[in-house]
Amino acid sequence: MEVRHNWTVKEVRELLEKPFMDLLFEAQLVHREHHPHNYVQVSTLLSIKTGACPEDCKYCPQSAHYSTDVEKERLMEVERVLDAAKKAKAAGSTRFCMGAAWKNPKERDMPYIKQIIAGVKEQGLETCMTLGMLTAQQAQELADAGLDYYNHNLDTSPEFYGKIITTRTYQDRLDTLSHIRDAGMKICSGGIIGMGENANDRAGLLTELANLPVHPESVPINMLVKVKGTPLENAEDVEPFDFIRLIAAARIMMPASAVRLSAGRENMNEQMQALCFMAGANSIFYGCKLLTTPNPSEDADMLLFDKLGINHQHVAQKPDEIEESKLLDRVVENVVSRPQKDDLFYDASL
Repeated sequence: MEVRHNWTVKEVRELLEKPFMDLLFEAQLVHREHHPHNYVQVSTLLSIKTGACPEDCKYCPQSAHYSTDVEKERLMEVERVLDAAKKAKAAGSTRFCMGAAWKNPKERDMPYIKQIIAGVKEQGLETCMTLGMLTAQQAQELADAGLDYYNHNLDTSPEFYGKIITTRTYQDRLDTLSHIRDAGMKICSGGIIGMGENANDRAGLLTELANLPVHPESVPINMLVKVKGTPLENAEDVEPFDFIRLIAAARIMMPASAVRLSAGRENMNEQMQALCFMAGANSIFYGCKLLTTPNPSEDADMLLFDKLGINHQHVAQKPDEIEESKLLDRVVENVVSRPQKDDLFYDASL
């Protein structure tokens, strides 16, 4: 499949409006072409500095603009972060993500941040951080310290963005993504569904992400967690099939990216999550809390994985196993598409 960076909103709308089963089938074919199947990468997310954020993101309980139950906490001590990382690895996580409720990191914070990065990497974990906007120099400092991923979500479409956030612009976000890429780090960027956006906005978000010069290595698709005290506490619920369609479209449009089933899983039943995995989601956040909002327990995730045959040995397939699996898929497709008796056992293209 051609990897594209020139999608239009109209094309994405047409993709999202395909018959549900056809859309999932296409997404699963793309997924198996680019990723080991029955494998989901597991990350842990920790809030290393909580609350009192100067941004006015209408979905966020950490914003200083709103009155919520989130308690303000200073930047965590390095030892506490490293202890949390150790526990995350023991629980099965391969990536440790850390978030700070900042508009942007201050220079006085950078030595601590770099010390944390070094300590987490020493434990054999991939590192990811989300600290707000970055300058080009800050991005390079983080890259030099060994940070693997930086998360900076676009959140929604450019057209709807101003109704959700006014304290930074869409271009600010794109500039930060550019700094991350230029510094040599991998990008984690996605959005949130259920903030009152329309179908064009959802298509517009995916269009922006897929049309970046290089697709984000990780694309988290969040379903809004409604928190009392935020302007979106009474937002309309997302139709589950619409959410699954977004997962499938993201997989088709960004075939090599990890599509992360992110915030909102606490409100998804097992069947909905299973369909999301079928649609191409191959990454989750693990643990009972995502920054300040609830998430399924590790035991619940492992039980679901066991039911679905996912991560049976908690490792991805080796490259030769992936190729063997692809060959088997081609044999099956060949048999299904050529049912004549004489043709079942020979195809020179294999």
